[in-house]
Amino acid sequence: MDRKQLQHQVASTRRSLFDQGYLDDQFIQIEHLQDEANPNFVEEVVRLFYSDSVRLIQNIEQAMINKSNIDFGKLDDYMHQFKGSSSSIGAKKVMKECSKFREYCYAGNIEGCIKTFQLLKQEHATLRRKLETYFQLVKQAGLAESA
Repeated sequence: MDRKQLQHQVASTRRSLFDQGYLDDQFIQIEHLQDEANPNFVEEVVRLFYSDSVRLIQNIEQAMINKSNIDFGKLDDYMHQFKGSSSSIGAKKVMKECSKFREYCYAGNIEGCIKTFQLLKQEHATLRRKLETYFQLVKQAGLAESA
């Protein structure tokens, strides 16, 4: 693939992340912080989000193991952290599921929490795959530019 095709594919892939509702304007704000001194800044921020969110997912799963003794306050605290992390990178669909989960916590509805948590994990994984593809294309386009 030549340089122009790669650049077009990068732009198209990026645009689709917004058009499909996976990302919001916060991602653009992070992009504005990237410069020559920090050429991989956006990717590093996203990588940190995913390492942190894996820990939060494990904490939430542990907190929901015993359905008869659920601490909805603790679940809500974990999900509040998850939503904040998601917001920091502009993970729009993940944030939406976090909000739904928190509503189920307020209502004391464990079945709603479980169902929404599964959807949240799916959105989280889908966004990860899409961003990995995007960053790979960016790297390829960068290599093509320097060739």
